[in-house]
Amino acid sequence: MSTIPKKFDKFLAASSVSKNINHQPDSSKETPRNTPEKSYPFSDQIGNYQRNKGIPTKSYKDNKVYIIGSGIAGLSAAYYFIRDGHFTPENIHFIEQLAVEGGSLDGAGNAKDGYIIRGGREMDCTYENLWDMFQDIPALELPAPYSVLDEYRLVNDNDSNYSIARLIHNKGTVQDFSKFGLKKKDQLAIIKLLLKKKEELDDIKIEDYFSEAFLASNFWTFWRTMFAFENWHSLLEFKLYMHRFLHAIDGLNDLSSLVFPKYNQFDTFVTPLGRWLKEKGVTIQLNTLVEDLILDTSNENKSVTGIKATQNGQDIIIPIKDDDYVIVTTGSMTEDTSYGTNTTAPVLTIDNSNSGKSPGWQLWKNLAAKSPIFGKPEKFCSNINQSSWESVTLTCKPSAFVEKLKEYAVNDPYSGKTVTGGIITITDSNWLMSFTCNRQPHFPTQPDDILVIWVYSLFMDKEGNYTKKTMPMCTGNEILAELCYHLGIEEQLDNVIENTIVRTAFMPYITSMFMPRAKGDRPTVVPEGYTNLGLVGQFVETNNDVVFTMESSVRTARIAVYELLNLNKQVPDINPLQYDIRHLLKATKTLNDDQPFLGEALLRKVLKGSYFEHILPPNADHQEDHEKESFFVEQFGKFKEWVSHIKD
Repeated sequence: MSTIPKKFDKFLAASSVSKNINHQPDSSKETPRNTPEKSYPFSDQIGNYQRNKGIPTKSYKDNKVYIIGSGIAGLSAAYYFIRDGHFTPENIHFIEQLAVEGGSLDGAGNAKDGYIIRGGREMDCTYENLWDMFQDIPALELPAPYSVLDEYRLVNDNDSNYSIARLIHNKGTVQDFSKFGLKKKDQLAIIKLLLKKKEELDDIKIEDYFSEAFLASNFWTFWRTMFAFENWHSLLEFKLYMHRFLHAIDGLNDLSSLVFPKYNQFDTFVTPLGRWLKEKGVTIQLNTLVEDLILDTSNENKSVTGIKATQNGQDIIIPIKDDDYVIVTTGSMTEDTSYGTNTTAPVLTIDNSNSGKSPGWQLWKNLAAKSPIFGKPEKFCSNINQSSWESVTLTCKPSAFVEKLKEYAVNDPYSGKTVTGGIITITDSNWLMSFTCNRQPHFPTQPDDILVIWVYSLFMDKEGNYTKKTMPMCTGNEILAELCYHLGIEEQLDNVIENTIVRTAFMPYITSMFMPRAKGDRPTVVPEGYTNLGLVGQFVETNNDVVFTMESSVRTARIAVYELLNLNKQVPDINPLQYDIRHLLKATKTLNDDQPFLGEALLRKVLKGSYFEHILPPNADHQEDHEKESFFVEQFGKFKEWVSHIKD
């Protein structure tokens, strides 16, 4: 490896590009035009050409890396330091305050005491960075040479995901979920939002922009329950999500656009990645709390010179040399989780006075106190009432609940195939309760007669319809009672309780990354002027990606490594499907509940029988003369009338 750069020294020294690589190009600002100066691919030009091996500018054989936090962002950083930076794995050290790696990607328990998963992962095929990494990580169960990606595709290619009961109400009756139900002014509001620049949306809430009719629509119910958005969350983040998942919008109602793992998030992703890193020689120091970083800002090139930590009750300082690197996960969405059981509630009261004071937030706060370039963590951790919700894991033996679940299942729950195909939302629940049964078993060692079900609620601060208590104040059995009431099986509650272990988790900051924000509230991945510090996770700034996804965490890790090492590689921007005319036309028609859009009839006539005929969405049963009913035609008519008045 060390001899490769020598052969290219003269060539690279003459290049103006190698020293000025834009490691995270921005497709929202780039006009894709080929010029003599253009040597790198376009910002969102994905594909095998991006699989080139990075050539470090020097050997990093003896350099050390300290990664604070072993969530997916930290684990990914270690992977990229090894694969693309060619670091010696034994010189990469994790420092983790918890007793297990994985961060928020958890999954634990057993059939006797009950399983627990604080959350799940709705995955997408366009996660270019995630799949870039996991195509190289050996599979959990398939033999060599198969990867996690191979295993994932084997499952999903042969077991399509979709829901037959996305919405239910009225004691468990399946509700029509075929339509978005957006009024025409709300369709226009979405289009206007997509056209707005990101810089126009600082600190604006979703409810400040959209109408009450929009917030009461099926579309918003699908959206908010699938992605965990609240009305008071960031309009900017909603916009980014619309661009990111525009290609999937026609699968929003029945969840057919999703792909799910075979097992829970920990066993699917953390276990194989952690195993690969450990086998390479990476070390993980658990139960060690990092409190602060010692920074040298005395000159233009700023750096980390030490890590202040507490280990086994002792204060320690880890010295950082000039040629060492430090990666920090800022903030934590699952910090301060409170747990409950069948007979205990997770919290007695929601106390906002202590918000953001725990170790998972204090390191970021300590950095922010040193310089504004580290952002404003208080924007995200100061309002528990607006950043929290509660999730519930049910470990179920056969019961009346399991029998009721079968009515909503695509396949038999014990078949190993798709069950509910994603969350089922109870629309008349005061808590806006949703539940899901993913492929079973959900844990590799789960007994055959056990099902693991996940439940969560967005309006947990309201009184339940049946329990007359807020959700966090309820015991697990009381939450079961609320669920059974909405399924119309409350008379069989004793049978359900007898056969169900309940583990609850109240998470004060689970949607904190969605809180309204402005430019500068989140730090950049590599803070300006720093030569050996990278910030990763859900609370750092990227160009166009969203938050609350594994992909965004992996993206930040990859950017950190490439920028710090100035590798001759770029992290491609998000998948460019938002610019694809096929998906734009499809989204336009989908938002209008498959009614024709302006000019559709003419386009069909022009393109009929041509190579480009397929770019139009399916016509279903609509006749071309229905186009006059389209909202866009209606607006065009109003425009013509307005023009005629001007002429008069």
